[in-house]
Amino acid sequence: MNIAVFSILALFTLATAGAAALLPKLIHAALSLALAFLGVAAFYILLGAEFVGLVQILVYVGAVAVLIVFTILLTHREDGSAHSINWSGIAVSVAVFYGLLWAILNSSSITGAVANTEPITVKQIGITLLTGYMWPLQCIGVLLTAALIGALILVMEEKR
Repeated sequence: MNIAVFSILALFTLATAGAAALLPKLIHAALSLALAFLGVAAFYILLGAEFVGLVQILVYVGAVAVLIVFTILLTHREDGSAHSINWSGIAVSVAVFYGLLWAILNSSSITGAVANTEPITVKQIGITLLTGYMWPLQCIGVLLTAALIGALILVMEEKR
């Protein structure tokens, strides 16, 4: 992987993720989050996991980010409140960051050699999902359908 491409992608992803966390307007933060999802998908594609990168684009950018944008647009929010810094949130995020950093640096798997394995194909992923994970896949589908119906009912009641 070219170090220049990696560095540009890393800066882009970090900048858009930071903008998503710090922008005061929710719609701008949501659009920045969608761009951060695209940056993560680009990392997957650079690593050779094209299927995971495309699923990242379809699921997170195509579904989650659009859902967040529609939620922001459908809810009525007054913008008269003053924007102040949430110091407790910053303290928790710094604590989580250093906890994860400590866990990564003290991990024994960093120094270990990577075993040679065969690449997993899309066909193998599909067979595994539709044989070994059929019930969880169906449950997630029913749960998402129920959430969609509930959201539609809430929006329809709002307009009456």
